[in-house]
Amino acid sequence: MLFLAVFSGLVYSTVGSEMSGVVSDVWDYTESYLLSVWQNRLYVYTTAAVLIGVWFTVNMLFKKKKVVNPVSPWLYKSVEKQELSPEKEKVIHVSGVKVFYGSQTGTAKGFAKELAEDISTQGIQCEVLDMKEYDPDDRLAEECTSKMICVFLVATYTDGQPTESAEWFCKWLEEASTDFRYGKTYLKGMRYAVFGLGNSVYVGHYNTVSKNIDKWLWMLSAARIMTRGEGDCNVVKSRHGSVQADFQAWKMKFLSRLQALAKGEKKACSGKCKNGSCKNKKKHKEEAEDSHSLAEKNNSEEELMESSSDAESSTEEEKSHGSVIDMEDLGNVMNRMKKAKRMEGDEDESQRVKLSKQNGMRKSESEEERREMITPALRDALTKQGYKLIGSHSGVKLCRWTKSMLRGRGGCYKHTFYGIESHRCMETTPSLACANKCVFCWRHHTNPVGTEWRWKMDPAEKIIQEAVENHRNMIRQFRGVPGVRPERFEEGLTVKHCALSLVGEPIMYPEINSFLRLLHQQNISSFLVTNAQFPEEIRNLVPVTQLYVSVDASTKDSLKKIDRPLFKDFWQRFLDSLRALGEKKQRTVYRLTLVKAWNVDELKAYSDLIALGQPDFIEVKGVTYCGESSASSLTMANVPWHEEVVYFVQQLANLLPDYEIACEHEHSNCLLLAHHKFKVDGEWWTWIDYERFQELIQEYEESGGTKSFSAMDYMAKTPSWAIFGARERGFDPSDTRFQRKNKTKDISGC
Repeated sequence: MLFLAVFSGLVYSTVGSEMSGVVSDVWDYTESYLLSVWQNRLYVYTTAAVLIGVWFTVNMLFKKKKVVNPVSPWLYKSVEKQELSPEKEKVIHVSGVKVFYGSQTGTAKGFAKELAEDISTQGIQCEVLDMKEYDPDDRLAEECTSKMICVFLVATYTDGQPTESAEWFCKWLEEASTDFRYGKTYLKGMRYAVFGLGNSVYVGHYNTVSKNIDKWLWMLSAARIMTRGEGDCNVVKSRHGSVQADFQAWKMKFLSRLQALAKGEKKACSGKCKNGSCKNKKKHKEEAEDSHSLAEKNNSEEELMESSSDAESSTEEEKSHGSVIDMEDLGNVMNRMKKAKRMEGDEDESQRVKLSKQNGMRKSESEEERREMITPALRDALTKQGYKLIGSHSGVKLCRWTKSMLRGRGGCYKHTFYGIESHRCMETTPSLACANKCVFCWRHHTNPVGTEWRWKMDPAEKIIQEAVENHRNMIRQFRGVPGVRPERFEEGLTVKHCALSLVGEPIMYPEINSFLRLLHQQNISSFLVTNAQFPEEIRNLVPVTQLYVSVDASTKDSLKKIDRPLFKDFWQRFLDSLRALGEKKQRTVYRLTLVKAWNVDELKAYSDLIALGQPDFIEVKGVTYCGESSASSLTMANVPWHEEVVYFVQQLANLLPDYEIACEHEHSNCLLLAHHKFKVDGEWWTWIDYERFQELIQEYEESGGTKSFSAMDYMAKTPSWAIFGARERGFDPSDTRFQRKNKTKDISGC
């Protein structure tokens, strides 16, 4: 034991001394290494940072790669679902489209169906909804979470009001936008687009409904996916030539935007927009290239539209919902508005057609740049109605009374009152446009409207030549038709009378005086009807055989309600037109159309208007019901019976000491009041000596207008059968009255 102890002590002392030396060496080495690291610590930190950065980058790339191309067996099932249902990816962004329409005449409805078909071809579900059948109070909020795109195609109707089908929807939306109970974020999440249909002729009401719907939806935090589109029925100011072309242009932009949304793109631009001013240089460049070919006026109008509440929705716009425009941007907006007004004034000055007193018009320099009045869609519609269109703004159509008299079944009321040969009368117009949209218009407002001539213009010679040619061709179609009298067929091929009352406002045609002169040179009498909105043109008019003014109402309110005029100063124009009529020396006529429950209770007011214009004759006719029309609210209940018309005329005659009932045409529900000067020796002379008129008008033209004549110079005796109270009640006994049985009635005629 002692030995072991001594041995272990020796070993320990020997090893300990060796270990002590080793430890000392290790410490010296470690101390020098650590000192070196400390002295070069900057390089160590840099190396560590680089390694960490490389590791982080590789890790992120690897993670992204796994998401795009999943290879992990744990994700196999989810990948299989994505491959089996690719359509589910689209639903995430756009689940479908709902197209709402508010239509009066059917145009917006047609656009809605057309848009729905194009959307469906893209594989996106689409539903067309009549706003009348949609309850926004119960269903509109659902669109906020349904991922649907809502499209509104709405027309603006009378006085800027919505159509009947959109009336309730607009009323609810307006109230909701200002009702605190709904709140400003009631429709947040809903995405929408708006296209409006209107007519810029109605300056104060152009596309009012579409603008309001756009504004109200925006106020409720709905997100606009693209700028509001506007279709203009006024071909002069339409950006693309017609409302149909405007819609096509907007539709292409919408479909492109819809594709982008379906792919998940949230913005049409870079997203760095502020208050409607897009900062995307590429977009600005494209817009500049697209707008280079447009007129400066259209550009300025577009700027004004874009700078309003119609800009693309953006994040910053939603955050600043309560603001309208920044103060620093107000000056720019005002400058653009002033510039647009100046340019509009310059264009009006350069393009406005001014009538001359003797021969119609002085052509403007921009005549060739004007658009045609008749658009392709309008041409198709009028052609289907039986019109033979002439050039770009005129038309002719065969009157039903012409057909009737060819077959010996009686003539129109003009035959009874004035001796017109109805089978030789051509009903035409040099201007399909009108300044009114009367509720009883038998053309259902398919014709254009306007307050001045701003279209391409055809020469009067061309219009008359083609009108007579088309009229003769329509007469020739009656050759061999059972019942047509051979002698009347031959007579009908030679036009003797021209009724300028087909449709529209013929006096708007700038060369109307040249047109009338050409008629008279061909021994054709002229019966011109005007709607009493162009007093200066009436004063400048050359003598006509008989000049009519339509007096559809006797008070300002009722005239606005019935005629729905475009002019804001329509009442002043109306009264001035009656005064201008009173200055004419040839035969003048007031044309009263009675609409039951609308204007039959205004006897005293009518008598005052008659005293203002002092016409030679007053025609009083019951309104003709032209069938159901979305453009008019008239029904058969508004058509007075003949006995009611007789009673009205008798009451009116009692208030007019200088007038008396002269003639009656029961078949047309019409009576004639004539001035006492046409009653000679107790007999009425309301008929016209047409040969004598042609002699007088020739002398007038040859004398340069110095040799004038009056209505008394070419009057003729009225036959007994045409006199009021006669047994025939205005039906020519030389003809045979024909009663239709269970057949659709042709209501066309002058």
